[in-house]
Amino acid sequence: MSQFAEAIIAWQRTHGRHDLPWQRTRDPYAIWLSEIMLQQTQVATVIPYYRRFRERFPDISSLAQADINEVLRLWSGLGYYSRARNLHAAAKQIVERHGGVFPRRLADIEALPGIGRSTAAAIAGFAYGARAAILDGNVKRVLARHFAVEGYPGERAVEQKLWALAESLLPARDIEAYIQGSMDLGATICLSKRPHCNRCPVASTCAAYAQNRVHELPTPRPRKTLPTRETHMAVLLHGDEVLLQRRPAVGIWGGLWCLPEAEDEGEIRRSAERLYGCEIRDVQRLAVLRHSFTHFHLLITPVLVQVRKARPRAAQPGVMWLPMDEALGAALPTPVKRILRALGGSTGRQQAALFQETVQDL
Repeated sequence: MSQFAEAIIAWQRTHGRHDLPWQRTRDPYAIWLSEIMLQQTQVATVIPYYRRFRERFPDISSLAQADINEVLRLWSGLGYYSRARNLHAAAKQIVERHGGVFPRRLADIEALPGIGRSTAAAIAGFAYGARAAILDGNVKRVLARHFAVEGYPGERAVEQKLWALAESLLPARDIEAYIQGSMDLGATICLSKRPHCNRCPVASTCAAYAQNRVHELPTPRPRKTLPTRETHMAVLLHGDEVLLQRRPAVGIWGGLWCLPEAEDEGEIRRSAERLYGCEIRDVQRLAVLRHSFTHFHLLITPVLVQVRKARPRAAQPGVMWLPMDEALGAALPTPVKRILRALGGSTGRQQAALFQETVQDL
């Protein structure tokens, strides 16, 4: 066993994380769910979502039989919603192709929707003790610093170099402790900013530490200015009910319920009258809300439309009127939930004023 792996295993047993809700189990479903939720999401954020999800869907069968709307509702606010859609699709695939039993073979795990090489290795390692390398964001940072690997880890050549290192460092035993320790080290000690090098179990052999280059490695993503897009969202209110429209299954916020979008206020008026069968009493433009994605910023102008009467033809597939409190419990994108929360509990002009006060700091 390498000195690197031995040090991490020893450190994990004493200082690593041992009491997370998905630990102390060999249940591949619990491990799979946690690994998917933890993709690009911090542990503290994941824990309450994980607990609610397990309570509602305690096993693969219950998840496979669930309506995707309910899956997305429980995922609402966690972001990266393709993870939830892939999780649901994978559960169905496990039932159809594997008799409802989570597969053991690494290739079969990786073939499931939403599971890549590193996630498959983590699941196989924790559930079945499989000896396979992982390379999530935390591990990439640890390896890039310890072995002074130059270049942005997202580039193919750099990533391949890191994979080769990860494979070469795998110990012959104690694989679960090594995998967990590698992730824990990156998450709690080898932080991207202000790492705790004085508490690191492998600091004595870390090239970046020796060269005083910890702040330089791993090489950051090349900077580029993100484009800004704009949209208007119609907040159609009829009494205490709001109109929601389901988004297409693919694309941003795929499958979630959203406020109808339009290019401008005029299009919102026309859609409210012609498409949703509304008689309009009042229209108000509210404060702009900024929401950022990985590849662009979105400026949302909510337009509050007070509806005098909603004709029956407004009831159509993919469109529904819901009381405000029920709407807040639906599978909504984060900015839509913020808009509705800001408006909830008031009426008329008070809603606009409350929104102005609430969303400007979001």
